[in-house]
Amino acid sequence: MARYVEVHPHDPQPRAIAQVVALLRDGGVVAYPTDSGYALGAAIGNHDGADRIRRIRHLGEGHHFTLVCSDFAQLGQLVHLDNAAFRAVKHATPGPYTFILPATKEVPRRLAHPRKKTVGVRIPEHPVVRALLRELGEPLLSSTLLLPDHDEPLTQGWVINDELGHELDAVIDDGEETDARPTTVVDLSDGGAVVVRVGSGDPAPFE
Repeated sequence: MARYVEVHPHDPQPRAIAQVVALLRDGGVVAYPTDSGYALGAAIGNHDGADRIRRIRHLGEGHHFTLVCSDFAQLGQLVHLDNAAFRAVKHATPGPYTFILPATKEVPRRLAHPRKKTVGVRIPEHPVVRALLRELGEPLLSSTLLLPDHDEPLTQGWVINDELGHELDAVIDDGEETDARPTTVVDLSDGGAVVVRVGSGDPAPFE
């Protein structure tokens, strides 16, 4: 069963965050709140964790994970940014956006699009995930917690613990309900901006 970790929504307890990070470093898969619903996360090098997330969400091998970053400097190590993309991403982060960009060599080949060599990256604004990322010290391999029989991501920690606790190593609950909409996805990999999915982030700056 998952460890049920209750934290303060705006100032999460360092000890609790450290416990979750220890599980991630030990190969665990966790559910955590973001500014656009809950997400499933694993360490970037955790092959088994990626497979477990796919099984939970009933996803195929072709599913592309998002690399969730703590700040712009960390994001810049993972993707190539021309001047236009730099300005666009800098303006919109942190926030509920996922950007598709050309991957650098820092990204494991298995995580990049096999043909386009792109990867999705984001910098969330939620205090809990930002604390988690600071403690982890590296990007988090992540996927929106959208179950096969649901139209929207799960938004409350206790519900996730009831439904998925037997399949996870930890569930972080900050006592609040997250936004039910997933991130807005913007493809910046081809020189322009293409809104792939409209979610909780305002798409207007990219249309």
